[in-house]
Amino acid sequence: MKNKTVFVACDTSNLNKIKKIISQIKSKKLKIIPKFGLQFIYSKHGRKFLENIKNDFWLDLKINDIPQTALSAINSLKDLKKCKYITVHSSGGLDMLKAVKKEAKKINKNIKILGVTVLTSLDDKSLKQIGHTKKVKELVLKQADLIKKSGCDGIVCSAKEAMIVRKKHKKLLIITPGIRLPGDSSNDQKRVLTPKNAFENKVSGVVIGRSLTKGNVKNNINRLLNHLNK
Repeated sequence: MKNKTVFVACDTSNLNKIKKIISQIKSKKLKIIPKFGLQFIYSKHGRKFLENIKNDFWLDLKINDIPQTALSAINSLKDLKKCKYITVHSSGGLDMLKAVKKEAKKINKNIKILGVTVLTSLDDKSLKQIGHTKKVKELVLKQADLIKKSGCDGIVCSAKEAMIVRKKHKKLLIITPGIRLPGDSSNDQKRVLTPKNAFENKVSGVVIGRSLTKGNVKNNINRLLNHLNK
């Protein structure tokens, strides 16, 4: 299972909880990487903690702005030496995606830039309310084409769209949020699959939050391993 990557969503601003999660998610059987979003990096101690962290991590910022502002945002992160993944939103357009990719490689050639597509909290009805005329699958595939054209390393999409993206883009990294262990609540997510189902859809990695971080983390990791071994 070492070829399977699991990103653990550390969705809290509590530094002690973050330290506990990181200490308990280690596994010899899976590649596990913590993912930090806006909640943590905006917190009082979050930014400082990430400057000194010893683990590789994913910074999930979903940057979405005019190219120059997005480029400046990337440049401001150059002191975070262990950051290996950064997200930008495909809605920012081709020029923004290209600018971010180019600047990131100047800072650290090993950073992977991931383009975010339709959030997993949205469905066809939600898109229509926003003003989109395409359905989720159509829009995700369109965004995947844009992300590929920009030179970014991969995309973030629901596991339910991963198969159609993989058929067209063989080498893109495909990372899928909206992942729950069997029996767990989907909470605010609308397009949800289990880790096993997601990997069967040819994804490169999965993002798991509450299914791993709520309750006993070590027990949850064992639940995950047992689920993947079935």
